[in-house]
Amino acid sequence: MDVISIFEDLVKIPSPSLGEYNVSQKILEYTYNNGINAYYDDYQNVIIKIPANTQNKPPLLLSSHMDVVGNSSPVNVKYNNGFMETDKTRTLGADDKAGVASALNLAIFLAKNPDIKHGGLEIVFTRDEETNMTGINHVDFQKLDSENVLVLDSDMLGNFEIAGAGYTKLDLEVTTLLGGHSGNDIQDKKRYNAAKLIADLVSELPNGVFKTENGFTITSCNLGSIVAGATDIGLERFLELENHKKPYSRELISLNADNIINTKAYAHWSLRSSDKKQEEKLIQKFNKQIEKFNKKYKELAHAELNVKIHMLPFEKSPNQKMAEIARIAGKKLGIDVKVQPFHAGAETHIYANKTNSQNIKFKPVLVGVANIFSMHSENERVEIESLKKGAEFIKEIFMEYNKG
Repeated sequence: MDVISIFEDLVKIPSPSLGEYNVSQKILEYTYNNGINAYYDDYQNVIIKIPANTQNKPPLLLSSHMDVVGNSSPVNVKYNNGFMETDKTRTLGADDKAGVASALNLAIFLAKNPDIKHGGLEIVFTRDEETNMTGINHVDFQKLDSENVLVLDSDMLGNFEIAGAGYTKLDLEVTTLLGGHSGNDIQDKKRYNAAKLIADLVSELPNGVFKTENGFTITSCNLGSIVAGATDIGLERFLELENHKKPYSRELISLNADNIINTKAYAHWSLRSSDKKQEEKLIQKFNKQIEKFNKKYKELAHAELNVKIHMLPFEKSPNQKMAEIARIAGKKLGIDVKVQPFHAGAETHIYANKTNSQNIKFKPVLVGVANIFSMHSENERVEIESLKKGAEFIKEIFMEYNKG
């Protein structure tokens, strides 16, 4: 049973978020047939443990998620010029069944080769990563012994991502003291329009890339929306319509009252950073500009920023032993290992902020085990040879990790 057969078996089973039972049963069938200890935790994540057979070598943890973007419709697998894909009616599910298959492949290899000396292998297969990450957040981390974690969930073979951006939400509210009628009161210079004020303020605030390192984005912020005007009135009218026509936002604007001097306005940003200090510096820039605004419009208008952490980052570990091991393993297999940060969220972020059974913080890395294209779409496909090589890459990392 090779990794491609395992992968094909898994992707043929639909497993939308919180609908992973059938694929988890297939995973348990594999472990049972190969004499591997595996079980459900309290949230029906699958936990696999292969005990150490030698002293003084640390265990290693592999982690992947069982759910995919898509529904419960059939997955019709096709082979096309060295790729595996579907009949274009739905996603394939290589995200993240390529990771699951690679981890299972290693577990089966170790079960069939008990003479290989190692410090133990732990595997966590989670539910619901694609929507709310409830699976990883229900893992009992105190039952895991490993310190080093390979999260097999990147989209390109050889990606070895050692830091990941956190996700913080910034919400700005501008309030003015006096509203009024756009005709009768427009000449009153004390009646500032909140919609205009927030537009002026937003133009002075940061947006885009804030910090880079070796060509990679470390810290950035992105303006997601500005909401201003008598939106409650517009929304009420909009909901009264029998047939809503797209684009909704344009139609809402046309329905809003324009004879009101607005007293409320809002703006929303996402802030991503894998460096907490740089994130703090960026937020300071926001606060300084807002403070300047509040001094200028004292007693007539006020701006306030709310900062809410959505996902903590995982920062680069000072110990890059795993990166060196990956480079050695990659060199043996002819894989170009790219040690780099990434500017998005993954289960790595949860691990990085948790501790194991010895109360030691996990050291996670996001690893690519296959070249996956058009992920999350009906055009999703995986390069077959890259997945074969990726499974060997994980096996070689494990072997190198247990040397000496």
